[in-house]
Amino acid sequence: MLKQTQQQKLLQKLSPQQIQLMKLLQVPTAVLEERIKEELEENPALEYGEEAHEDEFKDPQDEYAGEEEGEDEFEPDGSENEYDNIDISEYVSEGDDDIADYRLRDDNYPDQDENKTIPVRVETSFHEHLLEQLGMLELDERKNSIAEQIIGSIDDDGYLRREVSAIVDDLSFSQNVSTDEEEIRDLIKKIQDFDPPGICATDLKECLLLQLKRKSQDDPGVSGAYQILENYFDEFTKKHYEKIQKGLNMSDEELKEAIGQIIRLTPKPGGNYATLNKAESYVVPDFFILNNNGKLELTLNSKNAPDLRISEGYRDMLREYDRGDKKDKRQKEAVLFIKQKIDAAKWFIDAIKQRQHTLLSTMESIMAYQREFFLTGDETTMRPMILKDIADITQLDISTVSRVANSKYVQTEFGTFKLKFFFSESLSTDSGEEVSTREVKKILSDLIEGENKRKPLSDENLTKMLQDKGYNIARRTVAKYREQLNIPVARLRKEL
Repeated sequence: MLKQTQQQKLLQKLSPQQIQLMKLLQVPTAVLEERIKEELEENPALEYGEEAHEDEFKDPQDEYAGEEEGEDEFEPDGSENEYDNIDISEYVSEGDDDIADYRLRDDNYPDQDENKTIPVRVETSFHEHLLEQLGMLELDERKNSIAEQIIGSIDDDGYLRREVSAIVDDLSFSQNVSTDEEEIRDLIKKIQDFDPPGICATDLKECLLLQLKRKSQDDPGVSGAYQILENYFDEFTKKHYEKIQKGLNMSDEELKEAIGQIIRLTPKPGGNYATLNKAESYVVPDFFILNNNGKLELTLNSKNAPDLRISEGYRDMLREYDRGDKKDKRQKEAVLFIKQKIDAAKWFIDAIKQRQHTLLSTMESIMAYQREFFLTGDETTMRPMILKDIADITQLDISTVSRVANSKYVQTEFGTFKLKFFFSESLSTDSGEEVSTREVKKILSDLIEGENKRKPLSDENLTKMLQDKGYNIARRTVAKYREQLNIPVARLRKEL
């Protein structure tokens, strides 16, 4: 049975420009330049300007407000009426009121980095480093191909976790090379002689033993370290030193020297060569905060304020069209294309400008909220702060604040911090005062740092000490905070 009903719905729809803004907000300063280059390549109407004029158009927030009311990107439907009603008056008006030029930099953006060559980090990847050493071995073409397959199977941390039988199958199916496990193991031993020491091991124990073999046996503790790893590896990982000492009949000094040799080894020999994401290999601060005699001064990294403008050539094409008398369909199609590109360029420039405004307003609110920390650098002065607190101050959506906090960094006199660092939940004290959980973690970290390493503090003892300081905290919460700080349990913190 067919039935016809009426239904009313209230939906919220993001315009393409709002989506573009949200994506730009997530982009850190380190990769913003790449994003702008992509836009410049895609849109010929957008270009860098040597000297852009002052912005003579409405605030970008007003333009986005209009889009929320349902304005969609203009797309011609190809009808004759569409081409006959082309209005380009706003694009070709005489005088200074031309198509929008935007000056995104002003005196608030330090330009100390301008006109300087930015150094580019050149690095050899881990696998490239191994392949260079492979070239020093006298191998025929077939064995060289097998060795390359083995190197390609090594993880970024330096371990060969793929089974030998699986490598044999890989070579057979992918390269049509016939081999056996014995030949593979022989080549593995050759690769294990490469630098860095410990490479191509199948597990941590073998990795550490390979490194010890490179050391001189005359060094104090090397022989004992080898015996410990060979015969008492599990006991060593669990720090059962008494059992090791008794089993190997070692003196306290011998045990200490042997353990000292082991802890100086590298558990991940490929770690220094592993390929890193360019944006993650170094931190570019998005903000700078300076304490000027008790007055905090905030500046935005100048890379966030690119000098963008609409192409002068595109403007000239519109003016020529406007001055011409004969306008055929091909010319009209070209003008529609130009209008779309100019509109897209304006939207992108507005999004960049709105990004600057959002970044600054969010950071200013965080700076005011955590003023004591930015003045002193003392984590115990930090106030409990959640995303909603900053969202209420800035009148931004919580998701917008989250996008800013998750990918941006601020440089202070006390170091460079991710904005997420300043957000924390609250914890009550005996007096009823709410303090930041980061303050509790700082005190917990200080207590563990100052403990007697021969008799480390248990979670229960740490809980009691925090409670004595006035913090209402349970033992399971202490354990959770300790794990978040990447601090092991008391038994694993024990030292000789």
